[in-house]
Amino acid sequence: MEAFSSFFDSQNRRSWSYDSLKNFRQISPAVQNHLKRVYLTLCCALVASAFGAYLHMLWNIEKRLSLLFLSAVLQGASVGPLIKVAIDVDPSILITAFVGTAVAFVCFSVAAMLARRREYLYLGGLLSSALSILMWLQFASSIFGGSASVFKFELYFGLLIFVGYMVVDTQEIIEKAHLGDMDYVKHSLTLFTDFVAVFVRILIIMLKNSTDKKEKKKKRRN
Repeated sequence: MEAFSSFFDSQNRRSWSYDSLKNFRQISPAVQNHLKRVYLTLCCALVASAFGAYLHMLWNIEKRLSLLFLSAVLQGASVGPLIKVAIDVDPSILITAFVGTAVAFVCFSVAAMLARRREYLYLGGLLSSALSILMWLQFASSIFGGSASVFKFELYFGLLIFVGYMVVDTQEIIEKAHLGDMDYVKHSLTLFTDFVAVFVRILIIMLKNSTDKKEKKKKRRN
């Protein structure tokens, strides 16, 4: 402990008393030079500390971005079989579904941006309730068996829910940004989830419609 304290002590350190505190004479040049070094070293230490904090934040952001991209890759892999079916049936369906989703996403996002602040946030509770109903309906269908009409209802009802979430989530992101929450990684993940949910449902609806049309044509020929 003595060695540790002596490392920071000067060899020519003078002992001071209470009388030295009452000495208001001008500071000597040597002491002024010493204070300059002290405060300069302090500034360098603060800059180094800020740089270390910045490196930590940068590394944390890069890690979260990597996790976001990884989740996007896994999401794409999970949608891969559906996309393969769409390519086998009609490749134009895939392009139309993506363009339609992108147009809907842009339109509803712009509508949320141009609307008054917090105007559509009240829809969040309704959408959460509707999503809960949809989940219970899917759970009941998996147990008791579903029908074509129930499946169609789940598709269109789910599409309506996630289109609504596009508007609500956009306004929620804007409101959080006004309050100082600038976590763009989390906000991007929210909108990415909405986009994929809408895209999958539009693609399934278009595939089903295309298959139904082909079956009707076959029946007419026969």
